Amino acid sequence: MQNVQSYIQDQKEVLVSELIELLKIPSISTDSAFSQDVLNMAEAVYNSLKAAGCDVVEVCDTLGYPIVYAEKNIDPKLPTVLVYGHYDVQPADPIELWDHPPFDPIIKTTDIHPDGAIFSRGASDDKGQFYMHIKALEYMIKAGTLPCNVKFMIEGEEEVGSGHLNDFVKNNKEKLKNDIILISDTGMISNKQPSVTTGLRGICMVEVEVTGPNRDLHSGLYGGAVSNPINILAKMIGSMHDYQNRITIPGFYNDVLPLSEKERQEVNQVNLDDEKIKEDLSIEKLSGEEGFNTLERTTIRPSLDVNGIWGGYTGEGSKTIIPSKAYAKISIRLAPNQKHEEVSLMLKNYLQEIAPKSVKLNVISHHGGEAYLMPTDDIGYLAAEKAYEEAFNVKPIPQRSGGSIPVVKLFEEELGSKSVLMGFGLDSDAIHSPNEHFGIFNYLKGIETIPSFFKHFTKMVMESNRSL
Repeated sequence: MQNVQSYIQDQKEVLVSELIELLKIPSISTDSAFSQDVLNMAEAVYNSLKAAGCDVVEVCDTLGYPIVYAEKNIDPKLPTVLVYGHYDVQPADPIELWDHPPFDPIIKTTDIHPDGAIFSRGASDDKGQFYMHIKALEYMIKAGTLPCNVKFMIEGEEEVGSGHLNDFVKNNKEKLKNDIILISDTGMISNKQPSVTTGLRGICMVEVEVTGPNRDLHSGLYGGAVSNPINILAKMIGSMHDYQNRITIPGFYNDVLPLSEKERQEVNQVNLDDEKIKEDLSIEKLSGEEGFNTLERTTIRPSLDVNGIWGGYTGEGSKTIIPSKAYAKISIRLAPNQKHEEVSLMLKNYLQEIAPKSVKLNVISHHGGEAYLMPTDDIGYLAAEKAYEEAFNVKPIPQRSGGSIPVVKLFEEELGSKSVLMGFGLDSDAIHSPNEHFGIFNYLKGIETIPSFFKHFTKMVMESNRSL
């Protein structure tokens, strides 16, 4: 059997076309209008795992969308790797900002991707990245080089908070038993300098509703006498940061652990170019919490952002009203040691305290999760380090991520397993945004690198067991 590089080169057209077919399925979990598409995507994942050579493949029902589970067992004495990913995607809105239909994938070359990139919703987050693992397994089975047991758990609700994964994990601990969890839902520094994600921020999501009068009012007849919910909500939002861009919620920073100078130096191994970021985003200045640089602000420090705000009349022309209601969606990224339920309650209490008597306030807590850290001396990290170095001919850099994968902390608490975050996306992939894409180089390089991780991880575990 040919080596993995030759296999990928020979199968390149098939590997790309198969991913494109998956990307055509609009598996948007947050919108019930696409519920059948999400179910169709689960079936497609099932078929892919069957075709790859798994002995057991199941579509496991939950109270929400199903979880696709699979196994390939070769020897109970060997270690087991559990691969986690998600087949659901973010909504494509705003559609008008896409250069092409978001579920009609196309391949385009760019300065960053001279070999081409697939432009489609879900290309990088997470269809392209979880599918790398299925194709890597297929190669290892065909080549007879699979060194350990493999399990897959691919869910369909990650983009809406993985609401039913918790119960599935708690009720299937024996089924999901593993030695390490392997996840590709993150990125790396560049196509020349890989990195292993060693930290994730936590997340807290809330929705705020402000109600004023019992109906929309004529702004000429009532303006100046009745509180405008949009005005009130805007003031409340504005009050949540001070002039140093610190979050003003009382007690918010109490559990944020300060980093030592050594830890800050480790974080800053990544060379972030502020000028390049400004150019890429077409902005003149970056901003954030004083006392920290851009990299630190987006990885090790908490942040609060309004993700959406609406109310009143937003149609063409004018309509002179005082609206009855105003709404906002707010997300808070959490530093290690902060608890999302506690922070959610802090925010709710703060908003209730500052809301004037002239309006009613309703704060709804949505999904959340804690931050996660992976020690760089863990066997999982060391195996990933060797695998990247073997595939890219350069040692990867440990990198903190500002994003959140709440299930990672869940896995550690319920299954007692660490997770290795081997991402192959780039910051420029525009995940969650119009024109999301995934480089063909990155996709194929992932398929090449994953078997190397399996090889090194199995070797390290077996050597460690012999030394006990």
